[in-house]
Amino acid sequence: MRQIFVVMLATLLPLSNVAAATSNEYKLGAGDQVRIAVYNNPDLATEAQISEDGSISFPLLGKVVIGGLSKTNAESLIAKSLTEGGFLRQANVNLAVTEYRSQQVSVLGEVNKPGKYSIQSSSGVMDLLAQAGGITSKGARAITVVRHDANGVSNKQHIALDQLMDANRGVTDIALSNGDLIFVPQQSTFYIYGQVQKPGVYPLEPNMTVRQAIVVGGGLTVRGTERGVRIVRPQPNGQPKKLKAKLSDRLNQDDVVEIKESLF
Repeated sequence: MRQIFVVMLATLLPLSNVAAATSNEYKLGAGDQVRIAVYNNPDLATEAQISEDGSISFPLLGKVVIGGLSKTNAESLIAKSLTEGGFLRQANVNLAVTEYRSQQVSVLGEVNKPGKYSIQSSSGVMDLLAQAGGITSKGARAITVVRHDANGVSNKQHIALDQLMDANRGVTDIALSNGDLIFVPQQSTFYIYGQVQKPGVYPLEPNMTVRQAIVVGGGLTVRGTERGVRIVRPQPNGQPKKLKAKLSDRLNQDDVVEIKESLF
């Protein structure tokens, strides 16, 4: 089941930009490559890379600072400069970003190609995970997005990927901003042994109980019993603690579940 999830994620991620939330229009920045056209004025067509000071060189106008502006605002600025400067009576300007380079997000952890990636106005978490080659087989189904506000204070948002992939839940992708960090932790696991059909290490799902762990382990053997279940739980001091467990008890990461043999 885990392998199926990873394959689905790698397959569906490239399609996710359709559902990405776009609460803030992309802000142009240094390094972005833009193409600008003015309707009925082909001689003003321009391709340029935004410089470090946020400017480009535009015919008739010379230096124009568009860094920090949205695409729409940059179009309005150029159009206004052309008309107010007396160059055109009316200017219909279209600006397209041909290469996004100024806004970047880091993708780290259990992804196939960790690193920094450029984002567009519609880029969401799923898009960036796709660019990073998808989640590895050890990656968790819940990830963390770290953002920084205007004061430099970091805020963490925990996201369940199952929900993002389930269109029936009405959950849209999470829009990203420059400087965000996506971290994919390693999948938490537990171990079950003793009188179960398939002892071994398994992914620990959120709020998983002892009863569910037994099911994941293939169920009880003919000699197994649900009575007297024990959990061996790691402790900060390095000495594991043995606990008597009820079937409704929830498991922690790295718990070891022991299923005993029935005496009758």
